[in-house]
Amino acid sequence: MLKRVLVVLTASIFIASVACANPTEDVKKTVDEVVRIVADKEMKKNDVKRRQALKKTISIIFDYSEMAKRSLGKHWNTRSAAEKKQFAELFATLLENSYAGKIESYNNEKIVYIKEILEEDHAEIKSKVITAARDEFTLDYRMFKHDGKWMVYDVVIEGVSLISNYRSQFNKIITANGYDKLVKKLQSKNDELKAP
Repeated sequence: MLKRVLVVLTASIFIASVACANPTEDVKKTVDEVVRIVADKEMKKNDVKRRQALKKTISIIFDYSEMAKRSLGKHWNTRSAAEKKQFAELFATLLENSYAGKIESYNNEKIVYIKEILEEDHAEIKSKVITAARDEFTLDYRMFKHDGKWMVYDVVIEGVSLISNYRSQFNKIITANGYDKLVKKLQSKNDELKAP
């Protein structure tokens, strides 16, 4: 009986430690895997396979639904459940393809994790990327805890929030031409960015 209690207790501690892992470690693990995929000689021979592997890895830590909601801002609440689902899928595809496209141009840049700012269920991971030419730029990940797991809801590059940037663009399109026009623009952008 005691042995069974110890096994359950140990398993619970292990599950809790996995579920509430350090947000910096979660980001680092994902980034390391992305770098491994990009550097893999076999993956370089198969663009489609590499892009699928990148998308799968990125989606583990990126909360696309939350990012879609935040990027649509005040327009989110006026959408139907079907529209929200469609928009979240379009936005996820846009981010996956944009992010994967940029990552594929990775060329031995060094990533340095500077600090972690933790406030209850929110965290910001501050990092910088140092290029081969010794240029540097900041890259920060904003995260929140969702179902016990740290997830990225925004990326800030050189002080510019990805989500704020999209929200501003999307708001302009909706205000000028309506929501349907935004959906059409996203569909056409995703067609352009499809895997090579």
